Amino acid sequence: MPTCNNCGDHVSKCFARVFGDEVGHVYACPNCSATAGIGEVTRERRPRNES
Repeated sequence: MPTCNNCGDHVSKCFARVFGDEVGHVYACPNCSATAGIGEVTRERRPRNES
């Protein structure tokens, strides 16, 4: 099961597919960020060398 790279909590495969990067890394989940801004938080937390 995928986990959030920020807080370590489990996320669903569907969540990882939608909000994760190309290899399935999730940088923000509902447990560690506001749901309304999860896309923005994901972009902020993603390492700079990834597109």
